[in-house]
Amino acid sequence: MEEIAVVAAHSERATLRVGDMFLKVDADQARIDREVQAMTLAPVPTPEILWREPPVLALSAVPGTVLGRVGQPSTASPEAWAAAGAALRELHNAPAPPWPGRAGRPLDELTADLDRECERLIADDVLPADLVTRNRDLAEAALRPWNPAFTHGDLHIAHVFTAGTALTGIIDWSEAGQGDPLYDLASLTVAHQPHLNALLTGYATPVDLNVIHAWWSLRTRLLVRWLTTHGHNPSTPGGAIDVLRAQL
Repeated sequence: MEEIAVVAAHSERATLRVGDMFLKVDADQARIDREVQAMTLAPVPTPEILWREPPVLALSAVPGTVLGRVGQPSTASPEAWAAAGAALRELHNAPAPPWPGRAGRPLDELTADLDRECERLIADDVLPADLVTRNRDLAEAALRPWNPAFTHGDLHIAHVFTAGTALTGIIDWSEAGQGDPLYDLASLTVAHQPHLNALLTGYATPVDLNVIHAWWSLRTRLLVRWLTTHGHNPSTPGGAIDVLRAQL
């Protein structure tokens, strides 16, 4: 019997590793349907779908090593970061799926959530009020119309795999769909901001840096409560709270 390791688990879904196979357990079959379709449509390397027996989706392991981890310096080369940027450009230029992803939430809904989380951070004394207010002002630049693109929607740095200077795979497509492409760029670099230039070298498309900085602030703000409610500590070194403080 292969050793079973819990990769991630919270109230919505869980991912287990059994040898070279990953088992994703998700009670939301519509979300799994979208994930499978997104991996099929994506013009970048993704895990191989081995089998599916609801509520379980079995995927192959992706070769290579993760681009980095939150709270630890990324040891990947600038060329590896550039390869990730080139893959994202290819993804964002591909025909977008017909459904909205996490990166494509309506602006009024996103604004309401942001204001609510700002109030919560102040009321719970998580951060000083002036720091919350200044971050809210910084986040404003992300709240603007965008042209729909094929976005991953959950581009955590540990979801991108490279080998040497080549990208070997991107995993966890459950939040993929139409969205703002700058959200993906910001998500990948939010905890590794010094690597943004190398990523954009590979992306090779002009972007508004103010919007990326705004997404760093906005995405991190909304992440604090999610981390707390799912048993994670947003105050860990290099985590969400540190990112908010570093923004200013």
